[in-house]
Amino acid sequence: MTVDDARTPRGSAAPARETPAPVEPTQAPASRIVVVTDSTASLPPEVAAAAGVVVVPLQVVIGAECVDEGEPGATPEALAAALREFRPVSTSRPAPARIAEVYRGLAAAGATEVVSVHLSGRMSGTVESAQLAARQVEVPVTCVDSLQVGVATGFAALSAAEVVRAGGTAAEAAAAARARAAASSSFFYVDTLEYLRRGGRVSSAAAFLGGALAVKPLLTLTDGAVVPLERVRTSGRALARMADLAVEAAGERPLDVCVAHLASADRAAQLAGQLGERLAAQLEGREVWCREVGAVLGAHVGPGAIAVCVAPRSVSSWPASS
Repeated sequence: MTVDDARTPRGSAAPARETPAPVEPTQAPASRIVVVTDSTASLPPEVAAAAGVVVVPLQVVIGAECVDEGEPGATPEALAAALREFRPVSTSRPAPARIAEVYRGLAAAGATEVVSVHLSGRMSGTVESAQLAARQVEVPVTCVDSLQVGVATGFAALSAAEVVRAGGTAAEAAAAARARAAASSSFFYVDTLEYLRRGGRVSSAAAFLGGALAVKPLLTLTDGAVVPLERVRTSGRALARMADLAVEAAGERPLDVCVAHLASADRAAQLAGQLGERLAAQLEGREVWCREVGAVLGAHVGPGAIAVCVAPRSVSSWPASS
């Protein structure tokens, strides 16, 4: 099971899904090559807008209502409340037709090529939808499977946009996205394995055993899939270990760091502060991003989850980012 079909236990008939409105560009692209990503990339709207990155939302069904991820639809707060109340929750990738509408809209606004950067194909069918959409449109589209989730995909999309702004080709932008994603490290802590069990990520027996032993799992991403990394006994030890793992992954390279969470703002802020101090040299004056994870990813990890992404900046052969 993937992020496209995370579900809470079945107890009622499947809700009718409304046809979402297409995402339409609001203005002509500043560059003739446009970078597209999806809402799981967790880019703040103002950051995406400034970089010229177009974001296509995934959908979330909470109870009987199907809405886009993000404001004003499926917010992290609404998702966390629904999970705690055991209300039915599922997620869905964007349909190829919807992504194709985005590509056509960009072409109509002046784009001559598109670079479409998405979360891991092993976690979601979103990149497959993008590939199918690319076959339906006249504008050339280069699809990139980041093999990442969350803001690691977002950083990859931003790197692609930087290459475009510097005059690079679509192929060079796609290569920069792949390189940034491959160099990034993502670590996850979940308060309970229950939400991963609901989404089919761990067996019922493993979830029960983890709960019985009060195990706090640390997870990472390998070859585009979430895999167990370590187990600790307390949340405090888990966060301390995550900080150490992030510092180890950082090395001495310039980088960006993000701490994401679902309904755990205080602990996330504490971890972000520690990483800001320990990685000050590598951050070179940039702040550690600290933000709440979106509803699609949140449906898999549940309230209390915390993630860290370490994304080195100088990883592409493109001259502008070396």
